[in-house]
Amino acid sequence: MNNTQTITIRDAQPSDAATILHFINELAIYEKEPDAVKTDEQAILKTLFSEGATAHSIICLDGDEAIGFAVYFYNYSTWLGKNGLYLEDLYVSPDSRGKGAGKLIMKHLARQAISKDCGRFEWVVLDWNQPAIDFYNSINAKPQDEWIIYRLAGQELIEFAER
Repeated sequence: MNNTQTITIRDAQPSDAATILHFINELAIYEKEPDAVKTDEQAILKTLFSEGATAHSIICLDGDEAIGFAVYFYNYSTWLGKNGLYLEDLYVSPDSRGKGAGKLIMKHLARQAISKDCGRFEWVVLDWNQPAIDFYNSINAKPQDEWIIYRLAGQELIEFAER
């Protein structure tokens, strides 16, 4: 069985667009939303790798095999007067779980946040995803139960913007 010594993290490159899309689709299946993915390789290239892209991605490898990824971006805390690092997605392929890859991805992003003088490293987790909740608790992350996420998307976003 592999151990974390064979697992590496690197910045994603444009040539990783198909791999990222593959992981996004696997994540959507895991999150019980297999038909929710609307993106494609071209959109990934544009939003993650074009000049001025505001989101970033990393690839997790076991040897030469991509086993996971994360997408993140920087937000801003007015109270802290600092940027924060927001983890949009983290995914490790099912056959590679339990090797420490998720923890290495989180540590990599935590170091990234510190190197960029971020005041926070935040993400959300689905309330039914007990393995992820247990993992986040194990690294001493604290749930922010007092906040409720609101969203405008799709037609509701368009209709509101046009009112």
